[in-house]
Amino acid sequence: MTGQSQQHSPSSHGIIRNAMKFDRLDIYHVAMPLIYPWRTSYGEDYDIQAVLVKATDGDNVAWSESSPLHAPTYLTESAGGVFYLLSEIMGPQIVGREFEDADDLNRLLSVFKGNTFAKAALEIASWALLVRSSGIPLHTLLGGETREVVAGADFGIQDSIDMLLGNIQIAVDAGFPRVKLKAAPGWDLDMLKAVRGAFPDTVFHIDCNGGYSLDDLPMFKEIDKLGLAFIEQPLAFDDLLDHAELAKQIETPVCLDESAISIRAVEQALHIGAASYINIKPGRVGGLANSIAIHDICRDAGVPVWVGGMLESALGAAICIELATLPNFTYPGDLFPSSRFYERDLSQPDNELTEARTFKPFMNGLPEPDADRLDEYTVQSATVVPD
Repeated sequence: MTGQSQQHSPSSHGIIRNAMKFDRLDIYHVAMPLIYPWRTSYGEDYDIQAVLVKATDGDNVAWSESSPLHAPTYLTESAGGVFYLLSEIMGPQIVGREFEDADDLNRLLSVFKGNTFAKAALEIASWALLVRSSGIPLHTLLGGETREVVAGADFGIQDSIDMLLGNIQIAVDAGFPRVKLKAAPGWDLDMLKAVRGAFPDTVFHIDCNGGYSLDDLPMFKEIDKLGLAFIEQPLAFDDLLDHAELAKQIETPVCLDESAISIRAVEQALHIGAASYINIKPGRVGGLANSIAIHDICRDAGVPVWVGGMLESALGAAICIELATLPNFTYPGDLFPSSRFYERDLSQPDNELTEARTFKPFMNGLPEPDADRLDEYTVQSATVVPD
């Protein structure tokens, strides 16, 4: 952000705004090796592929991260596709132009349909530049509170139920307030009965990643007997109506993730009763300004939200931690210490849990990529400057 633009003004959310201009964008498509494969209903990942953006405005340099994964299995974007859009389409549209704030940037990007992970990489970079230029912590800029945020434990599909039970025991002994379990056809009801039998008092929810349909209603009615906090994204990624129908048919609350892709989608979901919880991921919804708007819509409707993650490096995880300081983030988030997934995190410093299973907010800037690891993990890179 340029030295000439130092006037700050609060928005209706209490967010500090400042003019910004991207003088240069350095874009990195990276692949970060996982300690253990991450298995879900749509497959497995052995590394996490993300796109990092180094944004420069005058003397200020800041980083953002967006992690859509290697292939379009979570949603319709991939890391390679995001890299292309940023380096060839969106990046050239915004470098050298001045924007009043993140909303102004989003208005320009709105000509491009969908592609929320690509848009988020740029939008989050604008916030990171503001952190750098103002010296104000990101959670303060977002309108959050300076408070620790609570993390939950998450487990993908494991090699065996015994392996899963052992990992849950470790999480319970460590004091995690809830445990999230991935579910998929063939790894669902029997797995849940074994888990509930071993841990009758633990708070659990399952994440189906869109792996089921209304034809599976009898199974969901059986799941009702197991006392889950909610069922996350049970039906198709692009569906709202069937989720509303399922919510009427079962007792367990429904939470939307993949289907809650925009402000409008969330408004419609709440209007038809498709969800009692909403997961917010900055990449999935196009950045932090949209995340705040969705938070506020849900707060006003009395619907709790919680922050999700895409197994980002410490940089992307820190963005989620800062977002989770907003007051309606009341359910423990998908927030992890760096050591949970990576032997060597791409970004430094590592995110580490407190003994209370919380993360502290970032008061002195955000993590940034380690130069040597960035070089090691980079698949392809590009630089965008004004013509």
